Amino acid sequence: MAGPADMDASPFVPADADLETLREAARDCRGCPLYEPATQTVFGEGRPGARLILVGEAPGDREDREGRPFVGPAGRELDGALAAAGLAREEVYLTNAVKHFKFHERGKRRIHDKPSRAEVKACGAWLAAELDELAPFGVLALGATAATALYGSAVRVTKDRGTPLESAVASVAMVTVHPSAILRARTDEDRIAQREAFAADVRAFAQACATA
Repeated sequence: MAGPADMDASPFVPADADLETLREAARDCRGCPLYEPATQTVFGEGRPGARLILVGEAPGDREDREGRPFVGPAGRELDGALAAAGLAREEVYLTNAVKHFKFHERGKRRIHDKPSRAEVKACGAWLAAELDELAPFGVLALGATAATALYGSAVRVTKDRGTPLESAVASVAMVTVHPSAILRARTDEDRIAQREAFAADVRAFAQACATA
């Protein structure tokens, strides 16, 4: 099995490629060991000319089975927040910092595991290629893994969420929690509060992009 120093997706990323070519090439990526247990690569999805990109951590079980980002329970939370912000899913581009599902098995269930720093770094070439091709006006990181991949380790979700950041990634760069955090709420009251706070962050992102 490859060690951290051997993990690098860049040899599999074609230069100056459009999104469809990148998507096709990503199916054969062997840049880290995560491709072995995963069902398939889950590449980004959205309108080729999208001005806004939302970046999550990694695909989950449902995404791994369907081959599309944000189609599981966390995706439904994201769809609700987008709708509350006046954005249609078709208007934005959705992707993840890591393109394969990382998990461990518990009985018949596949439980999500957080990608390591080495795995995120290895997969960074794909995210960089997506950003280069789309040249987005606004980028919203969903969760700490995406925030670090996009903006570096100095950004903190709890401290910086919902406010514009100084970044070369895009004219409007922001961060919020990953929508899966809502699903982990212990009470209905907490879940409602987290859902409202998440929607407020997505709305702030949409407004910042509309007025910048």
